[in-house]
Amino acid sequence: MRNTYILFTLLLCNSLLSQTGSVGIGTTNPQQKLHLGNSVGTLRVESLDKDNNIYNGGNTEPTGTYPLYVDSNGVLSLHLETLANSDGSDAIDHTTIPQSNIRLTTGDADGKIEATFYTYTITVTRPTILEVKYSVSFEVFQTDTPLTMIRDGGARRVSTYYTLDNAPRKYGQASRCYMNRNINNPAPYTSLERIGATGQLYNSSTTYVQLTTGTHTLNFKAEVSSNLPSQATFVRMAVDTDSVFMRLY
Repeated sequence: MRNTYILFTLLLCNSLLSQTGSVGIGTTNPQQKLHLGNSVGTLRVESLDKDNNIYNGGNTEPTGTYPLYVDSNGVLSLHLETLANSDGSDAIDHTTIPQSNIRLTTGDADGKIEATFYTYTITVTRPTILEVKYSVSFEVFQTDTPLTMIRDGGARRVSTYYTLDNAPRKYGQASRCYMNRNINNPAPYTSLERIGATGQLYNSSTTYVQLTTGTHTLNFKAEVSSNLPSQATFVRMAVDTDSVFMRLY
């Protein structure tokens, strides 16, 4: 009797497959090549579990869930393939980038200056969406010869963003405002007035941009501005550990 039941089941599945070209589990009317019915539940792939896949973090987070990706061959994977991923290393080395130093001079007409401090070139073979995450560090001074801290009471704004193919649109804009508590602006300053804070500041942003087929240039830029009349400002970009993450969809 048991053998008869197995034979009947195999004949039924074969008939279903030959009639529809699809396989149904828990349904007699599959709508795709493989159709799991409501009564079946979820799909389990042991090659992706915590014991068989190094990208599954279930051994440290047993109740966690982890994203599943599909590569260009249609293979399922937990491994994230990225276009760029600094992953804890320094993505932008300021010692190799002369443009990382930005100077705003006293008397500048509009009180702001822009400079490109890093460039990426990307080639894609189809229309796609590019995800860009970045975090860039910088330090703010008054002058660089000699290197002096800001003593006046004027605020400085340091904005970062990137442009695509030298077009004017700005993507991923982020800003920080640098100021101190000095009240005399401009000079002279008294010996009791504070010197500006020291240390690195950071701008971070996440954004998405559409790319057409071909080669594209991403220019990472910084804009330094002050109140008018403009105040002398010297900004060093990418002085600490900076991160860049890019992924194509």
